Amino acid sequence: MAGGWEARVTDAPATREAPWPVALLSGKIKQYLDRLGTVWVEGEITQWGVSAGNVYGKLKDLDADATVSFQVWSSVRARFTEQFKQGDRVVALVKVSWWVKGGSLSMQVYELKHVGLGDLLERLERLRTRLAAEGVFDPARKQKLPFLPGVVGLITARDSDAEQDVLRNARLRWPSVEFRVAHAAVQGDRTVPEVISALARLDADPEVEVIIIARGGGDFQNLLGFSDERLVRAVAAASTPVVSAIGHEADRPLLDEVADLRASTPTDAAKRVVPDVGEELVRVGQARARLGMRLQHQLAHEIDRIGHLRSRPALADGAWIVDRRAEELTRWVSRGVELVERSLERADARVAELRGHLRALSPQATLDRGYAIAQLPDGHVLRAAGQAPEGTRFTLALADGAIAAESAGAAQATVGGAE
Repeated sequence: MAGGWEARVTDAPATREAPWPVALLSGKIKQYLDRLGTVWVEGEITQWGVSAGNVYGKLKDLDADATVSFQVWSSVRARFTEQFKQGDRVVALVKVSWWVKGGSLSMQVYELKHVGLGDLLERLERLRTRLAAEGVFDPARKQKLPFLPGVVGLITARDSDAEQDVLRNARLRWPSVEFRVAHAAVQGDRTVPEVISALARLDADPEVEVIIIARGGGDFQNLLGFSDERLVRAVAAASTPVVSAIGHEADRPLLDEVADLRASTPTDAAKRVVPDVGEELVRVGQARARLGMRLQHQLAHEIDRIGHLRSRPALADGAWIVDRRAEELTRWVSRGVELVERSLERADARVAELRGHLRALSPQATLDRGYAIAQLPDGHVLRAAGQAPEGTRFTLALADGAIAAESAGAAQATVGGAE
């Protein structure tokens, strides 16, 4: 062993000038891992292959994205009292081994057993209690499903019976219903991330009004993914109503608790989400019949009421209204005639009075007394002899007619005017 890595182990730090050999580094890794000893780990078997009696497999973390390889030698496997396969949830006693020559890490399994159903139920119940205390399952936060969704989102396995059941039954009930299908694993380690991813896509689609998560039942362990805390919280945070249609009655996964509606089967989900067109047509017919009867009743009631009103004395014979008002109308007509006549008499008197004043002031009255009015050709009244030089033509307006005249001179005109 003097030439092996054990003879070269040193505590001197590695530097650029004095680097460690690869064998020394690999040996130190082995020393560190050997001190770890054996440990119990829990996980899900994602690979289980047998070769020459030995088992070579992989163990995946139940929550995180972490996987390690393991080996079970044939001598150890011979002591197992249980049968194991891919997808089993197990607890293993392992020792981490480091192969110095190849620089690879492996886990040697010494004991292996299934996680007991009681353990799983206990853990699930603790998670249920914690989430319930946080209000994740509170009925008050559940959303109401739309009466007739325009687009329905569906999360299920590709080409599964659950997918066909939902699509077929929904279209039988409402032929024009539209689906947006997002395929995802519904069993195994890919279930949680793929279902969460599909849920996020459909929830972000503004046309999707309700989302169905469907699977055709299964045993308890196969449904554990639908009790995963990450998936439960994703459904609780979704803004679109979610329907759980896992189809498992005995042990309800937590998805049933957080979903806005739980359907017993995918077929039941289709019936709960989409109304039946035949039933709705019957309801419409019934509503129209009730509306018609109500309208007929209302019309009959109003006709009777109008008949009662018309039969009252006040409306049965309308002549009384004229008779009662005839005398009053005659009186008011007479009063009106009297007032009009008095107004006319006062107006006639006033006109006569104004006519007398007008006649007294009229030049015609002066002419009637023998006077004349001399007017120049432009119509102005001749008031002074100086306004009519010799040869000026003017008109003399008399009481009856007028004569033309011509002035002979200022002095003569004055004399003639005096005469």
